[in-house]
Amino acid sequence: MTPRFPKTLTALALLATPALAEDQLNALVWCDHTDPALLEPFEKANNVKVNVKEYEGTAAGMAILDQSQPGDWDVMVVDSVDVHRLVEAKRLAPMPAEALPTADFFPELVMAQNNVIDGKTYAVTEKFGYNTISYDKTKVDPKDMEDLTTLTSGKYDGKIGIYDYYLPVLGLVALEKGIKTADISAANLDSLKDPLMALRKASKQVSDVTASQTALATGEVDILVGGGEWLTAVLAKDNPNLDWTIPKQGGLRWTQSIGVVEGAAHPDLALKFVQYIVSPEGQAALAQSSCYWGMPANKKAGDLLSPEAKTVLRWDQQPDYLARAQLYPIPDAATDTAMQDLWTAMLNQ
Repeated sequence: MTPRFPKTLTALALLATPALAEDQLNALVWCDHTDPALLEPFEKANNVKVNVKEYEGTAAGMAILDQSQPGDWDVMVVDSVDVHRLVEAKRLAPMPAEALPTADFFPELVMAQNNVIDGKTYAVTEKFGYNTISYDKTKVDPKDMEDLTTLTSGKYDGKIGIYDYYLPVLGLVALEKGIKTADISAANLDSLKDPLMALRKASKQVSDVTASQTALATGEVDILVGGGEWLTAVLAKDNPNLDWTIPKQGGLRWTQSIGVVEGAAHPDLALKFVQYIVSPEGQAALAQSSCYWGMPANKKAGDLLSPEAKTVLRWDQQPDYLARAQLYPIPDAATDTAMQDLWTAMLNQ
């Protein structure tokens, strides 16, 4: 489940209605796919115009599909954890597995349990990253950021910000307590209350993506819980003091997938676009999108990243980070309600 990003008001993203010409491809995407640096190479190579409509959240994407005619949309980007949901709603079409370069992926990013259903491949992982700890390395001791317990030790009281999204932050609190994210339930949620409240007490603010990024960049806070490469990488050029890491207890991994929409007007071109996105060239461009950065799933994209980008993304540390990161919690209805109630109580503290 990828971090939620603010909408970008680009001409690419704002379409009143999808185009239907044969030389055009219509895609429902997130803001990182609206970057001309990503789209233009595909457009030129295929003599096609890629029309993109930006959306936030799987529910919003499905609502757009529900309000559209068959064939209006060709390609869709979605949280990897929600691929099953779209397949059950008959919104994604199967793709030939042999046409996708998953053999070149980090093994953890193939994610067949999410992207393959009943032996058919409906989506492919394209990008990933972490909700973990971002910080200003000139203001805090980087060694302290290797241990989640430091956050509530008193050393950094009033210098901490919290990303306002309950799933990854509660996941980090659970990891500190030795609870796997997959094991979070309504039965053990009470054990997270005290450490969550202690974290809030030590913090200066709880804020959304834009406010969190601004607070860290301006020095309003020195640490951001729930941050990661997606938050600091785009700021690195002007703020080289900002960094991120995964503590010894672990971090949360977000992933996004891409697939062909069921009933696409241009299924062959749609598959070509998916293939481009997961190619080394497409992956390198997507990783460094102007909206937000993240890690390419295809390891071969690393050959196309600049040394500076590799440093910012901690590219050489990915095998270790992947081994220590866990996926977002996927709570049942009762647990999700309880988690949101706990989060609301924290906000009101």
